[in-house]
Amino acid sequence: MHLIASELTFSYPGRPVIRGVNVGISEGVRLGIVGENGSGKSTLLHLLAGDLTPSGGEIRRQGTIALVEQELHPEPGQTIGDLVQTALAGVRAASAALDEAVAAFDHESGDLAALQRALANVEHLAAWDADRRVDVALTRLGAPRDPALKLAELSVGQRFRVRLACRLAERSDLLLLDEPTNHLDDAAIAFLTTELAAWRGGVVVVTHDRELLDDVATAILDLDPSWDGKPVLYGQPGYLSYRFAKNQALHRWRQRYAAERQRAEKLAFRLDRTYEGLSDEWRPPKGSNKHRRQTGARIHVKAADRLVQKLEAEAIEVPVPPVELAFPDLPAASPDWDRSRPVIDLRSPRVGDRLDLPGTRIDITASGRLLITGPNGSGKSTLLAALGGAIKLDRGVREVIPGARIGVVRQESPRLAGPAAQRTGFKAYGEEALALLKTGELDPDLVVPIAALGLLSEEELDRPIGELSVGRRRRFELARALVHVPHVLLLDEPTNHLSIDLVDELTRALRVTPAAVVIATHDRRMRDELADWPRLELS
Repeated sequence: MHLIASELTFSYPGRPVIRGVNVGISEGVRLGIVGENGSGKSTLLHLLAGDLTPSGGEIRRQGTIALVEQELHPEPGQTIGDLVQTALAGVRAASAALDEAVAAFDHESGDLAALQRALANVEHLAAWDADRRVDVALTRLGAPRDPALKLAELSVGQRFRVRLACRLAERSDLLLLDEPTNHLDDAAIAFLTTELAAWRGGVVVVTHDRELLDDVATAILDLDPSWDGKPVLYGQPGYLSYRFAKNQALHRWRQRYAAERQRAEKLAFRLDRTYEGLSDEWRPPKGSNKHRRQTGARIHVKAADRLVQKLEAEAIEVPVPPVELAFPDLPAASPDWDRSRPVIDLRSPRVGDRLDLPGTRIDITASGRLLITGPNGSGKSTLLAALGGAIKLDRGVREVIPGARIGVVRQESPRLAGPAAQRTGFKAYGEEALALLKTGELDPDLVVPIAALGLLSEEELDRPIGELSVGRRRRFELARALVHVPHVLLLDEPTNHLSIDLVDELTRALRVTPAAVVIATHDRRMRDELADWPRLELS
């Protein structure tokens, strides 16, 4: 099998996305794709899969391809069993073709080569083991296994795990994965990592999971523009090698940009001085010949023009380097608070059959830290909702210091439809701020301007939210959590759908912010970087 993309370009109406991508995928290649949200990672996967037609360049494919997208929108009435049968259709067809070839084979005049090809295809797909592989993958990924269950009745994470299990069992020649660890716990990630490392074909994985890149990637393609505007392929395996090389490249880029800005300022200064001389410095004494004055002016103008041409010829066009996250200065407490009291105090919470912590007290103090971990279904999201007061307790007590501001980022951004999807980011952010002002949850002197955060550009904030990519909507949700300058941040899987550059920047910011921070995460690298935080392990 192989896939070769040459000078690949793609544009949505009025918006270029992919430019000059060159990649080659063959057996044993596991390519990680990284980049800022909106840089075209998911679009590139769809181009490689053949779901989109490139605007320029070409793609040559040989072999079968399977794509696992971030979101699965099921058809009405579609069940787990339907998804399994669709995924294994190729395996079933290969087995049927072999049975037919064997039954029709004439030992005297039959085409032995054709029979051998049919047998090789069945062996390559391990067709006899397909049903067991599906069952094992569903179990190891923590997905529901009842074939009668309707996909529409499952959570986003459950649907994703079902689709992923089916694709792994399908054994296509090229596996394309879009953020595969977003909905997986540690055990499921370990299973996926083993499967990818042993994959017999090629793998292309879009991911923000730095640990996964370290474990499986043989090369990394960064879709963020470099100083020359083109994607960069880093040929060394692993995230740390990539991070070091990219940091060096960014350092050189910023140096060149700073040097170019200094050169531009020097040019402007010299031109100002030169043209000022046209009216002052070159003038001969009063009463001199007027023709001499005119000749001197022409000579001086020509000299200034030559200087402009010389300096402009030496100029190097260097684009503005990427903007870094500008995390706001959040407060630890209000001046009138009793600092001995916790900001949030939650005791013995129980919520239906989703969370039950008898005898457990979770007190979040000013500038406190808490890391919540545990497998899928252990109640991490429910506990965060209970801490934030977004869910009713069947048992337990929640107390909050009056006036405490709480910022929340949920695990999944809400699905938008109708008028809500058509609001621009600026408008939605403004409406959020006005609503908080009316309820007294926002100090008008402490509003955080969304454009100043470095999360979304002004162009993106002027677009309808429903048109933003999953990652850009995730950035918007993070911005919304910061609008009222919270004393406490409750973050549920905060690295989901974010670029790895932003994940690194966000992790550093969360370590030093004066606000209290509670994080529930499956991100292994983030957990390692926050290993000194108090931890609550749910089971």
